[in-house]
Amino acid sequence: MSDEIDQIVRKVAGDLDPFKKILSNVPGFKGYIDRQIRRDQDKILRDTIASRFEELWQRISALQREVISQGELHLIDDLESAAIKLRSFIDRIRRAPRGYSGLFDAVKIDTDELERLYQYDAALFALAEDVSRAIDNAEASLGSDGFSAALRHLRTTAQHCIDLYERRAKAIFQE
Repeated sequence: MSDEIDQIVRKVAGDLDPFKKILSNVPGFKGYIDRQIRRDQDKILRDTIASRFEELWQRISALQREVISQGELHLIDDLESAAIKLRSFIDRIRRAPRGYSGLFDAVKIDTDELERLYQYDAALFALAEDVSRAIDNAEASLGSDGFSAALRHLRTTAQHCIDLYERRAKAIFQE
């Protein structure tokens, strides 16, 4: 997934309008423009992560419908818990403050901190694969004795998403 992150970073950096390119050569403006590029990269990256997890959430919703159609209503609570955790995570990612503050913002994030945020984002991409595998496992075990365990694993993996997001948020606001 780091290739996907690299593509996003290159795209945003390459999309400078001519005015910003000129200003980037003016002393004092280059740092501001670099920060703005990083903010844009962070936003696009988070939107990409949220979209990936949205696809996973939709798979869980389809699995919920399948569980209901098979009459396994006693398992719906565990599945719903995983779906709610994932939805909460997606909403937090979409609404997260941008990773790099503007010129007059109260929260200032330096380059090292931004690099840590990108590392968290890369971990979130990897976690998407874990969630996908947990959903695969739940789908494959539907109707078997292992389905309850697969749902617990899915719920735990969804909770890991929230936990990682919380660590990312603390990385922004730590002093």
